[in-house]
Amino acid sequence: MTLVAFYGIFIPFLGTSLGSACVLFMKNSMSDMLKRILEGFAAGVMVAASVWSLLIPSLEQAESMGKWSFVPAAVGFWLGILFLLFLDHVIPHLHIGSEEAEGPKTKLQKTTMLLLAVTLHNIPEGMAVGVVFAGYISGNASISAMGALTLAIGIAIQNFPEGAIISMPLRAEGVGKGRAFAGGVLSGIVEPVAAFLTILAAGVVVPVLPYLLSFAAGAMLYVVVEELIPEMSEGSHSNIGTIFFAVGFSIMMILDVALG
Repeated sequence: MTLVAFYGIFIPFLGTSLGSACVLFMKNSMSDMLKRILEGFAAGVMVAASVWSLLIPSLEQAESMGKWSFVPAAVGFWLGILFLLFLDHVIPHLHIGSEEAEGPKTKLQKTTMLLLAVTLHNIPEGMAVGVVFAGYISGNASISAMGALTLAIGIAIQNFPEGAIISMPLRAEGVGKGRAFAGGVLSGIVEPVAAFLTILAAGVVVPVLPYLLSFAAGAMLYVVVEELIPEMSEGSHSNIGTIFFAVGFSIMMILDVALG
């Protein structure tokens, strides 16, 4: 593993940790407007990253298949969707703002299931970073070091609000500031772990890279549609979440095109 890849896989984790640190300096609860802003922004970044950093490269790398070049992107995309759907059904977790847990019945504490929900949805982000760095390490001409770093930076940007979104509700549930911060940090540790494991499997990953790029895109978009968009839109009508979705989308698109 190159130094670029080694440091790159920890960039998203840094974003989560910095966001989680908000609980140390802000008041105990998060306003509905701020929550919508953060979730809309995170959703916009994830959608743009899925398209420009994952789906488009997947299509480009399958160009040799001619009119069938859509197959890896379509198959991988659906596998990513079904993988997250499967995890949603087998892992007990609780979405922020919800009173009813998803997955199998369990006696786990509410705070634990909140952490599991965020940890569960960080897996595809870690895999996405691992896949692009595996492609870069293998010498894939269509994936540059800057392109891989751009994806890592984009995910770190959207992880900042996600870190705050998990640590501050933990604090509102009565958890101490230190433990709430630690919980937010721990929810993000799965990302470098997933990225590292993906890079270790580079020998298997590289031959099916178009499928894995779109797999990560499908998994990330599942998180956006199933969790972030509904949460940013719940309650009284407001356009603020949609506006910051566009802000996040624009920033990630600009980063990917300008730097990738």
